[in-house]
Amino acid sequence: MPSKPPYRADIVGSFLRPAALKAARKARFEDKSLSAEELKAVEDAAIIDVIRMQEAAGLKAVTDGEFRRAWWHFDFMGMLDGLEIVRRDSGAIQFHGVKTKADVPIITGRLDFPDNHPMLEHFKFVQQHTTVTPKISIPGPSAIHFRVAEDDIDVNEYKHDAEAYFEAITRTYKKAVGAFYAAGCRYLQIDDIFFAYLCDPKIRAERKARGEDPDWLIGRYARMMHDAIVDRPDDMLIGMHMCRGNFKSTWVAEGAYDPAADAVFNQTGVDIYFMEYDTDRAGGLEPLRLLPKGKKRVLPGFITTKTAALENLDDLKRKFELASKYADIDQLGIAPQCGFASTEEGNSITEDDQKRKLELVVRTAEAIWGGVDA
Repeated sequence: MPSKPPYRADIVGSFLRPAALKAARKARFEDKSLSAEELKAVEDAAIIDVIRMQEAAGLKAVTDGEFRRAWWHFDFMGMLDGLEIVRRDSGAIQFHGVKTKADVPIITGRLDFPDNHPMLEHFKFVQQHTTVTPKISIPGPSAIHFRVAEDDIDVNEYKHDAEAYFEAITRTYKKAVGAFYAAGCRYLQIDDIFFAYLCDPKIRAERKARGEDPDWLIGRYARMMHDAIVDRPDDMLIGMHMCRGNFKSTWVAEGAYDPAADAVFNQTGVDIYFMEYDTDRAGGLEPLRLLPKGKKRVLPGFITTKTAALENLDDLKRKFELASKYADIDQLGIAPQCGFASTEEGNSITEDDQKRKLELVVRTAEAIWGGVDA
């Protein structure tokens, strides 16, 4: 039997799409020359390969690389009842120096998690093809609230009653957590990056201009997460990733975690925190002091996925020595700062660079804690 999480070395979840997969997705969705069954066959083969790559690197938790998705969040959201993703002439997300394609989420009806949500089968495929712990990452509940514009909510109750909207999102995610558990998932990662976004002074100002209190939003997002996962069985671990944007090696937000740290660590009920820490944009390590003593674990992302340069192991050891001044070293681990391809376009690195980064994650865990599952 594989060892159980949490692990000292882990990954956020997404990987660079291989050339054959990119070509197949283009043939299916742009050229309309490939059937759904033919695309699935290509996806299946690529996912088995990326699982083997993760296992070979020494990781004990593996994902499907998000190979069946275009986005880290919109695919999951668009598969919910009552939410659709539409392509528009405007609405692209602005990163530093580059924009995404203009896919936009809209609320078309009452929100719900369908019993046949495709990502349940996505998880089962990984489970069937790995000898270690299968993991799937899904976007957090805040993604729906943060990313859907008020004008794109076509349900009067949600548009005019914020609490009804928050509660509908929470119920949807609570059902999702139960469904993934029933599918065999014991390690679910819920990426809730908007806690970090709401630490950015510019984004905080934008939200205030819309009549929203960013600190209140942080607390309300934490409550949504807590209420969605609070009834999970004891043998299900929940991880949460936070970053400041990741698209073609660029970023959106900046700012230390201080405004959100207490809510994140003490109000969400999450077990494992994947926290971006590869640049000064993330601020200092001082917020780690708010991590409560016990079994919770933080995996600081000192290893970047945005550039190819490989971090120095001795430098990483020094960073963990500093981090241990704020949180017990026994409550720490290592993971990359983000995924390698939060969207299908991927970051500006190679597959060889990606592999070396994974191997460094494992070597770091072995050097500091004596092993991945120590």
